[in-house]
Amino acid sequence: MNLLGLDLGDLGALWRAALAYFEPRVAPTVGAIVLGIVAYVACRWVVRFVGRRIAAKTRTDIDDQLVDAVGRVLSMTIVAWTTWRVIGFWQPVLGTEGTDGQWVPYARQPSDWVWGVWIVVVFIPLSSFVGNLLRAFEKQIVSRRDRTVLDETAWPMINRAIRFTIIALGVLLAMTYLGIEIAPFLAGAGVVGLALSLAAKDTLSNLIAGVLLIMDRPFQVGDRIELWSAPRETGTWGDVIEIGLRATKIRNPDNLVVVVPNNEIMRRDIINYTMSGAGIRLRIPFACAYESDIECAKRLLVAEALQVQGVEDDPLPIVIVRGFGPSEVKLELRVWIEQARERRRIADEITENAMIAFAKAGVEIPYPKRELYIREGGAAELPPG
Repeated sequence: MNLLGLDLGDLGALWRAALAYFEPRVAPTVGAIVLGIVAYVACRWVVRFVGRRIAAKTRTDIDDQLVDAVGRVLSMTIVAWTTWRVIGFWQPVLGTEGTDGQWVPYARQPSDWVWGVWIVVVFIPLSSFVGNLLRAFEKQIVSRRDRTVLDETAWPMINRAIRFTIIALGVLLAMTYLGIEIAPFLAGAGVVGLALSLAAKDTLSNLIAGVLLIMDRPFQVGDRIELWSAPRETGTWGDVIEIGLRATKIRNPDNLVVVVPNNEIMRRDIINYTMSGAGIRLRIPFACAYESDIECAKRLLVAEALQVQGVEDDPLPIVIVRGFGPSEVKLELRVWIEQARERRRIADEITENAMIAFAKAGVEIPYPKRELYIREGGAAELPPG
């Protein structure tokens, strides 16, 4: 009997072939799915139990995040195993016929792609856990000091870069597992990275220096530091107002903002006036003539220094003799001050008061002098010839 161009005998043969293909695979498939569901439910219950009984009782959140990451990895592993078993039951073994006529299966079957995807997916919770660790580390570091613009910019960038690197490593491992050659990809990435590094050499140098500023912390926003390239006839120091990834902004006493590249900062000696505390010691040079009373000059300098607001009396100011010049004795007044930011004002007041006190006490402030000696007498006669 012919039905729609198909013989009933052919239909019966197709039905029997289908039954022969499906019958031995249905029971293992159902068993694998049921086993996977049971294992998945049990895994989630164990994870929740550990989270409630152990991890939730600790002060830190790291153990909670670790338990969550382990639970996600186990759950994805169970799903991947179940999928791999089901595909293995229904997918025919692929291969090729060898030279001796024997059937040679491929080293990697389509079901193995499940484990390749599993490797990539497992690295996602791993990267998330590492990111949480970095954020916890960041909180501990930043809690010891004030948060700056550099912290809010650089730390998230470092976090994302590390997480991206972990996921990229997972992709490379999956490609290696599946037998995909990664050498061409690595070579291409190396060429592109070299071209980008050469094109943005200065920018990368500043970025790396900005990241190093996080670790070294030679200064922070609000510190007063010395400038190296200040404009002429302006102040040579300034207050740090912003630390960026590329450059640092410093406001000098003339309200001019100097933008210094970070790699320039890392190559120089950094003089920080406020890092060690509010108080610093000032060294103010003075000079008096050889004919003046040196001890009187010392007493006057100490007395005038103690009259200026901001000068500490413990330890007391001292004056030492630093050396001798053509027409003066070089003195140096050393005083401790309460606020480093007041050093310019204090030095100016002490110098002005000392000049007035020297004038009243008759202590001469030397200046360049020349003495001419005129010898009287006749001129010497020239010899003959």
